[in-house]
Amino acid sequence: MRSKIVASALAGALMLASLGLGAIPAQSADDPAGTVTDGLTAWYKLDETSGTAAADSTGTNPAAQLKGAAAFAAGEGVKLDGGTSYVALPNDLLAGHDAVSISYDVWIDADQGGQYFIYGLGNTTSGAGDGYLFNTGNYNRATIASGNWSTEQVTGTSGKNLDRGRWVHSTYTQVAGTGVLYTDGVEVARNAAVTTTPASIGGGKTSANYLGKSVYPGDKTLKGKMRDFRIYDRAVTAAEAARLALPVNQDYVAADKAAIDLGDLTAVVSSINLPTRGAGGSAISWATSAPASISETGAVTRPAPGEPDAEVTLTASITHGSLTETATFQATVKTGSGADADAIEESVAALEVVNLGDVRGNLNLPGHGRNDTWVSWTSSNPAVISEDGTVVRPARGTGDTSVTLTATVERNGVEGTREFTAVVREAAAPVEYAGYAFSYFKGEGSATGEQIYFGKSVGNNPLQWEDVNNSEPVLTSTMGEMGVRDPFIIRSPEGDKFYMIATDLKINGSGDWGKAQTWGSRNLMVWESNDLATWSEQRSVQVSGESAGNTWAPEAYYDDELGAYVVFWSSKIYATADHSDGNNNRIMYATTRDFVTFSDPEEYYNPGYQVIDTTMIKDNGNIYRFTKDERNRTADSPEGKTIFMQRGAGILDADSFTTLATGIGEGTISAGEGPTVFKSNTEEKWYLFIDEFGGRGYVPFETTDLDSGQWTPSGDYKMPTAPRHGSVVPVTAAEMVALAAIGQPVVTPTATPSPTADPSPSATTEPTVEPTTEPTTNPTTDPTADPTESASPTASATPGATDSAHATTKPGSAPAPSTAASNTGGPTTGGPSTGVGDGLASTGWNQAALVSVGGLALLAGLFLAMHSRRKQNRY
Repeated sequence: MRSKIVASALAGALMLASLGLGAIPAQSADDPAGTVTDGLTAWYKLDETSGTAAADSTGTNPAAQLKGAAAFAAGEGVKLDGGTSYVALPNDLLAGHDAVSISYDVWIDADQGGQYFIYGLGNTTSGAGDGYLFNTGNYNRATIASGNWSTEQVTGTSGKNLDRGRWVHSTYTQVAGTGVLYTDGVEVARNAAVTTTPASIGGGKTSANYLGKSVYPGDKTLKGKMRDFRIYDRAVTAAEAARLALPVNQDYVAADKAAIDLGDLTAVVSSINLPTRGAGGSAISWATSAPASISETGAVTRPAPGEPDAEVTLTASITHGSLTETATFQATVKTGSGADADAIEESVAALEVVNLGDVRGNLNLPGHGRNDTWVSWTSSNPAVISEDGTVVRPARGTGDTSVTLTATVERNGVEGTREFTAVVREAAAPVEYAGYAFSYFKGEGSATGEQIYFGKSVGNNPLQWEDVNNSEPVLTSTMGEMGVRDPFIIRSPEGDKFYMIATDLKINGSGDWGKAQTWGSRNLMVWESNDLATWSEQRSVQVSGESAGNTWAPEAYYDDELGAYVVFWSSKIYATADHSDGNNNRIMYATTRDFVTFSDPEEYYNPGYQVIDTTMIKDNGNIYRFTKDERNRTADSPEGKTIFMQRGAGILDADSFTTLATGIGEGTISAGEGPTVFKSNTEEKWYLFIDEFGGRGYVPFETTDLDSGQWTPSGDYKMPTAPRHGSVVPVTAAEMVALAAIGQPVVTPTATPSPTADPSPSATTEPTVEPTTEPTTNPTTDPTADPTESASPTASATPGATDSAHATTKPGSAPAPSTAASNTGGPTTGGPSTGVGDGLASTGWNQAALVSVGGLALLAGLFLAMHSRRKQNRY
């Protein structure tokens, strides 16, 4: 049997809500929070089902009034749209309150924008707040003021926002000069120097009392939901604050408890994955009755031969806010046949080699396995796949070939073996370029801006661009922070495979650049393709260590000497476990053969000050490297926020790099980041696109002499719609056709479709290892996304944040026009793309479809191909 706690229907609904898929029911009638009634002076449950009036359950105040589009949400309080909707509360609610507690549940939508109040109690004079008490989630704080913003006294969690996309309970108390802020019943902030009392605001007269609206008319309104809003004339205790939060905490603990699934525990022989966090955000810790058999991390040690099976009780403690509940699981650990034999058995079963059914480049053959085992390899055809995984593909026209790889796993003289069958593709056709592809994101100014967009050049003109997919996202992140920025595409050295890597980051809805550099993602997002139109499933790969605060702007370079890709990115590296020490962004790197397994991260470039956004290109045996000086522009760093250029003998030859130019583009652009550099397909010329953040976006520069360090602004140019930090890669005529077809109507073919490109199975002996990166899907955009797209920065910089790398707005920047977006998809099948015919077959198209959809593009591509015989390898 599978050991899984069975959830009630209610708890299951709660779990869906925590994932953004459903709604958490309102608290029950026997809600423990309802017992905290001493000192209540106003209680708006917001549990009505119709109308525009919300009653005060204390019976002492007039009803609150729903305004604009505000509406009751079927037992989930009142729904607010972030536009005209809010709840108007009665006047003078703080009169006589020398002490106060404000308690409520709030759901803040993920795309909440700008500065906003969850509630505001006070006055507005001449378009500004004039004495008030409010709470906001960005960052999480309660603030009281006797006048305007300059009199504010804050109790808050600087740098930490209130969670979005889930119900959160908040309580603020103030008495005798001390303010305390609780989130989900846990104290998160305290200020013992609060001198303004609630009763003193407006002398007890307040007429700007709202839920979901600020006392500053220029602020945004709340987009989300509110329920159970309470005001007390005393400071509730910590125990009472925990009780007030119980309904929310119980919901999430129940859902996360119900979701724990450890699989079959009746015959355990290998380690168990013990989750440490639930989908609803609950922290999960583990205790074990027999740590010698199953540790608190799930490591399993089987009893020695002759000993009985071990019976173990695993206890999970599920904590959300101030509430903790437990769940127990019974496990039976089977007696082993000997420690080394057991270790070998598990290690052999766990071995994995990716891409075996479609080998196009060097393989990562692991040298170490689980349980401190060593792995060695032999090959049935070392001329094609060597024992270290180096691949030499069969000559073009000779066909694919199969190779058997045998792994021998060893520990303390005990061995086990396993065979894998690899299908190695014949060599790709020579690459002849007919244009360029541009991958980029659009900025955090809209809900869909931090996704991946494509543009394509008009023929071989790198200064004239057209949108792909009707200017909608081609790929949309479904992992991590649910946003991706800074996409970079690299073509494999073999020519017929692409890898795309991107930053796992979403700033829209939070604007929290401080958190993004302190506790940001340590992962890269990765996709693969054979034709640029059909992409693999997204995968998330951790490349940074726990000391990293962020992992930004990844790029890759193929190093022939290593036979692997060097992947580099920007990170802040902290010396303290709480990431509290100040530090600078520097460039880190790791190596990989398959963008699945990476080496440990190492420092690549650290001049001792902030640097980000490194890119590079090779020419005439030299590496030309471009990097952003991320320092603020001061007398000590007059070229801060601009790009500098260096030349070196090799990518990892750190001592060989010297500076050729600094402040590239000064006088033409106000500042720059996100450089992308590429060589012309048709002449001895190089282009450097620099993102003028806070201004025009990408601006092109060019040179005919890299060693000169001199870059001239390009003349007449037209970029795709609103590109931000991205990359340009040269493409073939077939790839241009495939790009043009993304998002266009597909006519059902009348002839027999072309066969799939991969007829050969990925055969292995048991246990089977499946290839993991064969393209299978074509992502579509989110149908619920904001239909507008900012063409240049619009969001405000976070107050107090510094070094906000990649921010699309700087102080004083103006909003830019928006462009409409819609939802369409592209081709849904994939295969190798080695020429015009192969490229079309890989997307499942035939001649009939081409005539209807891509005929003109094909003719143009063929014409360009006839006139473009220049072969070029970038990276």
